[in-house]
Amino acid sequence: MTETIQATKPKSRGTKKAQLIRLLKAKAGADIASISKRLGWQPHTTRAALSGLRKAGYVLSMDRSEGKPPRYRITAEPEAANG
Repeated sequence: MTETIQATKPKSRGTKKAQLIRLLKAKAGADIASISKRLGWQPHTTRAALSGLRKAGYVLSMDRSEGKPPRYRITAEPEAANG
């Protein structure tokens, strides 16, 4: 009997936008470097994505602790995203 081995596709974690939103919804939020590393983006791409979220109606807060990079967090979502 011959066994067939099928290649398994890695489980998707959703779109990059969904992953970004999940990172930013965390209680501590996330900084540009950690988001970039996690999503495989350049820092300028990460900043552009944050701007895109703002334009889409998300409200982002930025925590600037002394000596640490700023951390971003979603504090409010657009009405359409809640429904």
